[in-house]
Amino acid sequence: PRSPGGDAGSRALAAPGVRTCRDRAEPAALPPAPLGFTDVNLNSRNTYEVSRRRSAPEHLPHGGGTAPAAPAPPPQEPPERARHRLGIAGAGSSFAEFFTRNFFTKRTKELKPAVQSAPGWKLFGKVPPRENLPKDSKIIQQEYEARTGRMYKPPPPSSRRKNIEFEPLSTTALILEDRPANLPAKSVEEALRHRQEYDEMVAEAKKREIKEAHKRKKIMRERFKQEENIASAMVIWVNEILPNWEGMRATRRVRELWWQGLPPSVRGKVWSLAVGNELNITPELYEIFLSRAKERWKSFSETSSENDTEDAGASVADREASLELIKLDISRTFPSLYIFQKGGPYHDLLHSVLGAYTCYRPDVGYVQGMSFIAAVLILNLEEADAFIAFANLLNKPCQLAFFRVDHSMMLKYFAAFEVFFEENLPKLFLHFKSYSLTPDIYLIDWIFTLYSKSLPLDLACRVWDVFCRDGEEFLFRTGLGILRLYEDILLQMDFIHIAQFLTKLPEDITSEKLFSCIAAIQMQNSNKKWAQVFASLMKDNKEGDKNHSPAPKN
Repeated sequence: PRSPGGDAGSRALAAPGVRTCRDRAEPAALPPAPLGFTDVNLNSRNTYEVSRRRSAPEHLPHGGGTAPAAPAPPPQEPPERARHRLGIAGAGSSFAEFFTRNFFTKRTKELKPAVQSAPGWKLFGKVPPRENLPKDSKIIQQEYEARTGRMYKPPPPSSRRKNIEFEPLSTTALILEDRPANLPAKSVEEALRHRQEYDEMVAEAKKREIKEAHKRKKIMRERFKQEENIASAMVIWVNEILPNWEGMRATRRVRELWWQGLPPSVRGKVWSLAVGNELNITPELYEIFLSRAKERWKSFSETSSENDTEDAGASVADREASLELIKLDISRTFPSLYIFQKGGPYHDLLHSVLGAYTCYRPDVGYVQGMSFIAAVLILNLEEADAFIAFANLLNKPCQLAFFRVDHSMMLKYFAAFEVFFEENLPKLFLHFKSYSLTPDIYLIDWIFTLYSKSLPLDLACRVWDVFCRDGEEFLFRTGLGILRLYEDILLQMDFIHIAQFLTKLPEDITSEKLFSCIAAIQMQNSNKKWAQVFASLMKDNKEGDKNHSPAPKN
């Protein structure tokens, strides 16, 4: 047993503010520290602790008095522990461990901090870490109070309304909550006003939901009605019209059914019959031109540098028929569908149809915009039938003039369009004239792609239905229908905004609204129809060419 004097002497050696291991209650799980030898933390950043370690005596007496009679020998430390503490590599250690050990105290996320010996930690009132377990918030608060001597007082809880019927689930319900205690309370008038505003918001939300529900029901009813009409029309087309095509195609009943839109199941067949096959193309002829296109692509890929040199003197059509331009346009064809891009199910099919056409019509070649027309045909026809319809469709006078970039013919089409533009929409026509906005700015893109790029795909197919019935006249009538549909908006715009608007039409355009506007367009001027107006423009142009022709030499 130790004497009181010894305890007093031990406490006298301790500096103020520093407790010895005997003044602190030790954990039950740890044995008492030996007083003969003290292992302190050498990595401590506290200079006061280091200086005390150096100034304190090495051994404390076991009995009374200030000095021991004979110093007690320190306990033997295991050699492995000594080598570890002094950083000396053992026999089983490698040189890599010696050079990679840390010479300076540095905290890293990858390395685990070394566990210090229990006596060295207990000397300064700490406990050894236990694998860096996360601390509870209460433990952190207690350590903070023990270190600073301050007591943390949490703020008083805010007084809330008692016995509330519900908890607010959204910001709109917060209007019914009372203010915090540090703010003035609501008056009776203000509380009633807030309650009234909240009820109005709830009522407005209910009205909006009911309105949207009615709108959805209306759309569903119209869709069901449209599906029933399509089903009944399909029976008529399959059983009555298609078997007697030549005799019934021009009847009033068939033309009315045609205007309402073709059923998707018979659309491709009706398109093929309406477009015809004046070029007498057969599926075997398509295979021949397709094989030529594949050979050309193979030679192009193998000797691209040589082809570049040869193309320097080639025509514009040959340059546009190059593989790179076709590939580029295919990737931009209906990008939202993801079926014509590389890896899609129709990518190779569209590539084959376009390549075969460039070999079939080298005088036309490939022109940007053809990919949209071929893609619409591929979606409704088989591969060979799509090529036959594609080649015959581009052989029509209007398409041939545009894809050959025949400027004189294109100007005649624009002039005929303006005649009916002025007849049907005089106010908008004068507005466009005031800004010198000519039809080529917006019509070229519509005609080149047959509206398949400018309109939603289902609406574009319905435009194609009537185009196959009425011919090129309906393309320009559709353009006038679009202008009529957005007339009020276009009258408020300037040149730039009109061009941007007509280049990219709104996506929410519906077939009912558009076709009602198209039906309101009268393709008749001074008792002259489209074909007569266009023929008169062609005649005036020929007479003008004769008058401006050079006189014959004597």
